[in-house]
Amino acid sequence: MTLDVGVLGYRFMGRAHANALSRLEMFFPDAPATNRTVLIGRDAEALEEAADRLGFDSTATDWEDALDEIDVLYNLGPNHVHVEPSIAALEAGVSVLCEKPLAPTLSDAKRMADSARQSSATAGIAFNYRFVPAIQYARNLIADGALGTIRHVRARYLQDWLVDPEAPWSWRLDESLAGSGALGDLGAHSIDLVRFLLGEQVGPIERLSGQLTTFVDERPVAGEDETRPVTVDDAYSAQVTFDSGATGLFEASRFANGHDNDNTVVINGSAGSLRFSLERLNELELLTGDDRGYQTVLVTDPDDPYVEHWWPPGHVLGWEHTFVHENYEFLSAVRDNDTFTPDFHDGLAVQRIMDAIQRSDREGTWIKP
Repeated sequence: MTLDVGVLGYRFMGRAHANALSRLEMFFPDAPATNRTVLIGRDAEALEEAADRLGFDSTATDWEDALDEIDVLYNLGPNHVHVEPSIAALEAGVSVLCEKPLAPTLSDAKRMADSARQSSATAGIAFNYRFVPAIQYARNLIADGALGTIRHVRARYLQDWLVDPEAPWSWRLDESLAGSGALGDLGAHSIDLVRFLLGEQVGPIERLSGQLTTFVDERPVAGEDETRPVTVDDAYSAQVTFDSGATGLFEASRFANGHDNDNTVVINGSAGSLRFSLERLNELELLTGDDRGYQTVLVTDPDDPYVEHWWPPGHVLGWEHTFVHENYEFLSAVRDNDTFTPDFHDGLAVQRIMDAIQRSDREGTWIKP
């Protein structure tokens, strides 16, 4: 069985997934065969160039025209483009892998989750950090009780690409297009990682208190003599209480000087602690038992998750490999007519928490998601 794949979006995420698709069968021999059938976007000239560079057979400037040609749609467009193409594809029996966050608003995310529930096709959301070998190794440790009873989690995601107030405006800074700023762009990953790592140990978030901040109210438009307003958050923070009684702190900012892509999770339990940073994604810092301090574990052994497909121990993997792992799991689920996690239900669960953080900020009170 060969799956015909259409990709909506050809810039950052489009390149990441096209690269993964090109390497998939080389390193995962049991992966389904794929054709990079059609690349979808608005700018016909730029689209043709991108399709040639990324290895796609054809292009389309209207996503509706492409649905009859494909088995799978990768919806990698801006957040406001997630909703209608994904729903239409699922209604047509086309499987969908959608970028995060699931939608700009909770109501739209509910529509998408309902569509996925009613469709026979496979629906997944692209939380690629679940597929870091060190993250999966950490999840197994936690599930095996290595940290004991979980008491506290801190999850932060810091970037610095907006520190300069003259950095240009983009769709990510418009609430009608993005839904939120650092919260949806970065916080969605933190929220999902904590759910993935700790869900069964701590249960759902029982209540939370959130704060959103915008530091620069307007930004210049590239190539034009004008500015546009910034209508999303530049940074957010939230304190949470889980059903188990464990507590947590979440934070994200695109104004954190010196942090290029600092996605960090720290988990403290009654019997130990661990730390993970995406900027050192092959490593896990671990403290258990009678250790006097943290030990650094290099997660590159052949029996570590996914590593048998790659290089000898110590030959580290990179950010792009997470997309290969994600594509392998998703496309295998499509081929086998099976479920894939994280699915649209997981995307909706994250969206509920983000919506509660936004409501808490507006109302100035604790919120139950």
